[in-house]
Amino acid sequence: MKDQIVVLAVTKMLSGMCLGGISLTSGEWIRPVKQFGTILPGDLTYPDGGHIRPFDVVELSLSKRAPKPPHVEDWVCDFVRTRPVLIGRLDAREQEEFLKKNAEPDGLARMDKGERSLCLLDAQEPQALFSLDKYSGKYDARLHFPGLGERAAPVTDVKWRALGRRLTADAERVRMDCGQLMDLTGARLVYPALGLSRMYEGKFWRLIVGVHCLPDYEAEIDYGNL
Repeated sequence: MKDQIVVLAVTKMLSGMCLGGISLTSGEWIRPVKQFGTILPGDLTYPDGGHIRPFDVVELSLSKRAPKPPHVEDWVCDFVRTRPVLIGRLDAREQEEFLKKNAEPDGLARMDKGERSLCLLDAQEPQALFSLDKYSGKYDARLHFPGLGERAAPVTDVKWRALGRRLTADAERVRMDCGQLMDLTGARLVYPALGLSRMYEGKFWRLIVGVHCLPDYEAEIDYGNL
């Protein structure tokens, strides 16, 4: 079947990439997955070569549900014979309305119960940390906000990671409080999308799969160095 989603997650994974968004038909989260193998950067491009971005409205060819709790949002998607189609893009007003409508105060609790693996939150007082070990090349981006727990969660959002790579070009470790973060991005509100990793060391780990700022910010993404 064909379905249109508003993209809220374009992320880096260990062996590839991941895509997620909310269906305009059902209002539910959808995480398209391939029947075999992982999603690669080339799968997340349009015929003109442009890359799928958050707030794009994208038509996908979905064949069947493939839930593996807590990843109940998984759908098998054909990225080869039927390429993703860009239907449109939410403007600034539509982005704000969509985020406010779909933010879930109980999203984290439902994730912790294993009922789902994706949710959108309204974050208050977010703080960010970016670090780059110049010797090993290991790069890390993390975000924290009240209600998340004691530890900051890793950020897999490729755009947010690109923002941090720019900051760590001159400093190996950059820590930003809420005020500094808002000044940097020009945002007044931040809506993080959270996801659960696949099983690793016997646990599903919390990840920040999307960092959505209002108004939105700009960052140039190097898809060869996410």
